[in-house]
Amino acid sequence: MSLIAAALIFGLIILIHEFGHFLFAKLSGIGVLEFSLGMGPRLFSFKKGETRYSFKILPFGGSCMMLGEDEDEASSSAFGNKPVWARISVVAAGPVFNFLLAFFLAMALVAMTGYTKAQVAGVEEGYPALEAGIEEGDLVTKINGRPVHAYRDINLYTLTHPGETLKVTYERETADGEMERHTSLLNPVWDSERGMYRIGVLFDGTVYEAENPFTLMAQGFYEVTFCIRYVFDTFYMMFKGLVTVDDLSGPVGIVSAIDTTVEAAAPYGLMVVVLNLMSLSILLSANLGVMNLLPIPALDGGRLIFLLLEAVRGKPIDREKEGMVHLAGMMLLMALMIFVLFNDVRKLF
Repeated sequence: MSLIAAALIFGLIILIHEFGHFLFAKLSGIGVLEFSLGMGPRLFSFKKGETRYSFKILPFGGSCMMLGEDEDEASSSAFGNKPVWARISVVAAGPVFNFLLAFFLAMALVAMTGYTKAQVAGVEEGYPALEAGIEEGDLVTKINGRPVHAYRDINLYTLTHPGETLKVTYERETADGEMERHTSLLNPVWDSERGMYRIGVLFDGTVYEAENPFTLMAQGFYEVTFCIRYVFDTFYMMFKGLVTVDDLSGPVGIVSAIDTTVEAAAPYGLMVVVLNLMSLSILLSANLGVMNLLPIPALDGGRLIFLLLEAVRGKPIDREKEGMVHLAGMMLLMALMIFVLFNDVRKLF
């Protein structure tokens, strides 16, 4: 069941990413040679018009091969012969479609499960929140300038910025019904039992229903931004040396995480399994969108850098030199993928 779930999640996320490239290529009049789901040898394929549609043996990738994408081509439908902004839209469409997929899944998840707020249910003795005067009923709105929508925002920040002094902004309802804003500086305390820094604020986990479509859209947008922030907070932890390359996971590690999710949720019924997998899919789709926009050669972000330079300069970068840069980037990415794969397999044993 976990393998089936993993194949479906990977397949959906990659299909949507490549469909973004495919759709905007077609809209721009660019010839698409092959649209494939998966990597490796073809399981089966069919051809419609100029495009071959393929399903390949490994469900961990996909591609949208366009005419003249990496080489000179005289045809007017070649990628390199289209206006620069058309090419930018085609390259950017993949990551953007991943964000859109995460957004629609997030709205569906919120519609089914509701959402939470950062409403204080209590404060603990011996922790800085009590000393700062934070009270039950206060609504936390910011932490070190970062907006707070739910209590997990606070947990994420204290986890990824351990020991940092926190400037906490919160609102309190006055006797006449007005909202009064307060700000306190808190120094988190290490909780050895839980193995993390804490400020001693408790939340009751009350779940609210989305009252209207606008609330649903706002909460869906928040879910996606939370996942994006999670990715960048992970980069911050790597920069600070709080996590290492050994902590990275690739497809094998993600399949293992899916397996753990399914096993933990299965006793509570199929619907709980589906909801947990939806939540994981939102994180993975947003993660793929962010990673592909990084300015790394061979990724969409690296290609966008060259296209934006072309837009500014008014002429393209030498195609041969650009190809060499992308080839070097691809070799480095392949080396990293092999390392991560080896690391994932090592963790299993």
